Amino acid sequence: MNDRWERVEPQDAPVSFGARLVGSAAFTALFREGMALVEETAAYLDGDGRAESRLLGRSESIAYATESMRLTTRLMQIASWLLLQRAVNEGEMSFDQAREEKLKVRLSPMTSTLAADMLGRLPERLRDLIERTARLQERVQILDVQLDGAVMVETPVRHPLEGQMEMLRRAFGG
Repeated sequence: MNDRWERVEPQDAPVSFGARLVGSAAFTALFREGMALVEETAAYLDGDGRAESRLLGRSESIAYATESMRLTTRLMQIASWLLLQRAVNEGEMSFDQAREEKLKVRLSPMTSTLAADMLGRLPERLRDLIERTARLQERVQILDVQLDGAVMVETPVRHPLEGQMEMLRRAFGG
């Protein structure tokens, strides 16, 4: 994906579709999907994934351990967010209480530090779970921003070294 989402405060407060969505059947489906993905991932990592990881070489095994840990962390953050929203829907928690608790949940973009060729050497099922979790997390992030009352705009992702390259261009006149 070449774009990322960032929060931009609206000039005029729009209707919060996020608040409506959290109370809808669509949220219930998202909640079920998220919890099912947590269970599926746990079953895989404790079963077939464990067996598949034993067949990997040393560097692949380290990459597997790293990515499975990152995957588990991301899913726990998503599950925490979903549970908070459900608690608000069911009247177990006020919106303000949920907002306070939500500060403890990190929904930062999911990025891998692995080179593409190394990621490609990991078991297919792990790669599939990573991809599905990334898509779910993106949907949750969009909903989270909408609940905060901010508007989302798409902005191009800048290469991490872009600023450094610009300084070099200016320094060498190119």
